[in-house]
Amino acid sequence: MNLLPFNALAASTTGYRALVCVFLFGGMDCHDTVIPFDLPSYNQYAAIRQPLFSEYNSMAGGSSRAQSRLLALNPSNASALGGRQFALPEALSPIHALFNSGQAAIVGNVGPLIEPLTRLEWENDSAQTPTRLFSHNDQQSTWMAAAPEGARFGWGGRLADMAIASNANSSASFTAVSVSGNVVFLVGEQAAAFSLGLGGPAQMEAVNTNSLYNSQALPGMIANQIQDTANLRTNLFERDVATINRQSIALNRDLEVALSAQSPFATVFPQNNFLAMQLQIVARMIAARSTLGLSRQVYFVSTGGYDTHSEQAGNLTQLHTTLAEALRAFYDATVELGVQNEVTTFTASDFGRTLAVNGDGTDHGWGGHHFVVGGSVNGNRILGEMPPAALDHAQDSGGGRLIPVVAVEQLAASLAAWFGLTAGEIADALPNIANFAGPIDLFNASTTV
Repeated sequence: MNLLPFNALAASTTGYRALVCVFLFGGMDCHDTVIPFDLPSYNQYAAIRQPLFSEYNSMAGGSSRAQSRLLALNPSNASALGGRQFALPEALSPIHALFNSGQAAIVGNVGPLIEPLTRLEWENDSAQTPTRLFSHNDQQSTWMAAAPEGARFGWGGRLADMAIASNANSSASFTAVSVSGNVVFLVGEQAAAFSLGLGGPAQMEAVNTNSLYNSQALPGMIANQIQDTANLRTNLFERDVATINRQSIALNRDLEVALSAQSPFATVFPQNNFLAMQLQIVARMIAARSTLGLSRQVYFVSTGGYDTHSEQAGNLTQLHTTLAEALRAFYDATVELGVQNEVTTFTASDFGRTLAVNGDGTDHGWGGHHFVVGGSVNGNRILGEMPPAALDHAQDSGGGRLIPVVAVEQLAASLAAWFGLTAGEIADALPNIANFAGPIDLFNASTTV
C-alpha cells in the first residue's frame, strides 16, 4: 500500500475521533439476536428452530424466547422493512434502550464479500467470493483484513496509517490500541497495535518494580542498560530491538502517568465482566486523550464463546448479557467524558450462524447482524436488508447461511468517513469498496468530519 496518497489527501484530523471494534469470537448467532417479531414471521421462525425453542422452554424461569418476553424494536425506518417487525431478547435490554433513544443502529446481514453476490451466482460459482468460508480463523481474518489467515494488514490498521500520515497524534504509537493481544485488524504499514492491559499499559516487570532480587537499585540499572544498548549495538537488528524496548518503556511510563492523573468514573463497569473491563481501560485512555495529544485512535477489544454448536440457550443468553452490559457502561462513560459524539463502537464476529438448528445449537454461517453504538450514530434504524424468517430464500446459501447484502467494506467505509478519511483514502484503504454502491448511511450528517 502506497502511503504517498495519504499525505497528499490529508485526512481530516480536527477534534477527536475513536473507533472501537468489539470482536465476538466464535460466530454470533444473528438469528437469535435480532429476532423476527411480527406474528407470521415469529411463528415460522419458532417452527424452524423448534428443537432450540424446546431448550429455551426448559430453562429455569421459562423461555426468554417467548414472544411476550421479547423486546420489540420500533425503528424510525420501519416502512423500509415491508411490514415485518423485529425484537431483541431480554438479555440485550441495555442495547434495546440505546436503540430506542437513537444511540444505536443495527446493520442487517453484513459480512465478507468481494463483489455483490446473488444466490444464483453463488450456486453457479459465477462471481468472486471470499476464500475459506465458514472457517473460524480465516473468516476472523477476512472480517479484519479482507483476506484469509495470513493477511498482512487489517483495515483498522490502514485507517490508523492514514491518521499517522496526517500527524494526528503526538505519539503515533497510541493510534492503534489493543486490549486483546496481537490481531491483524490493527496492523498497518506504519501502524502497530499498542498493547494495553486491564490495569493499564503492559509493563516490563524487571524495570517497573521497586525492588528486584532484594535490590532497589537493580530495576533502574536494567532500565539504564536498555537505554544505553540502543546506541551501543553495531548490529542493525539488535539496535532496532533495543530501540523498540527503550521506546516501549518510555511510552508505558508516559501512559501510566496520564492514566493516573484521571479521576475515577462515576459510571459503574461490572467487575465480573471481562469485556466491560477491557472497555473500561479504553475509556480511561480516552479520558487521557488531551494529556497524550491524541485526536485519532482505533481500539480493539474482544470476547469469546460464540461458537454455539451446543447448549446455545444457556450460553448465548449469558454472552448477550455480558455484551449488553459492557456496551452500555462504555457508552455511559463516554457521556460522562463528554465524548459520546466522538466515539463509535461496533460489533464484529467470525460469521453469523445457520437458521437451521443442530440439536441444541447451530452451525457456522456467513452474513450476520451487528450493532453500531455512539452519539454520532443515526440510530433507531435497522439498515441493510433483513432476511425472511425462512429457509430457501434469495439470501440463503443453504441451511439459513445468509449471503451478505452489506459488505464489511461498506460498513468499514462508513466508519472511515466518519473517522475523517477522504473518498480517495477510503479507496486506498478498502480496495473492494469500488465494487459496491458505497458506504452505508450510518451517521448523523451534522457529526461527519
